[in-house]
Amino acid sequence: MPRAQRGLSALVDCAPQAEVFGQRIKQRLRPASTWLYASRRRLATVGVAAVTVWLFLHVMFGANGMVVYRQKRADYQTLRHEIDELQKENNHYTGQIKALQTDPKTIEKEAREQLHYARPGEVVYVAPAPPPVQIPATNAAQK
Repeated sequence: MPRAQRGLSALVDCAPQAEVFGQRIKQRLRPASTWLYASRRRLATVGVAAVTVWLFLHVMFGANGMVVYRQKRADYQTLRHEIDELQKENNHYTGQIKALQTDPKTIEKEAREQLHYARPGEVVYVAPAPPPVQIPATNAAQK
């Protein structure tokens, strides 16, 4: 008898035993499958609720969630405000530079203030520098 035929006859001989084994498994799983079939709506509802909760948490607290988005938006507003302030300061200094390069009155004003220049007949009064602030020594500093 060829080898393939022997394997087939052995399989046919084992078929009733496999059928009995299958019936036993089916009997053991019947209560669970009946319960699953009866509870399918509840299980589906619980599954949808779980996915909804997970999706909500992901949208709110995920890597690109709403909390992170609001923080980045606040940072953007702060940086935008800082850029506007620096731009105003930059424009002010640009105006001062142009005035110092072209306006004789501005040049004269700066020379009078910084270099203490005076016109003939004027007297320049310079206030003395304030004395350095002395911090009183404490007992802890002396030890």
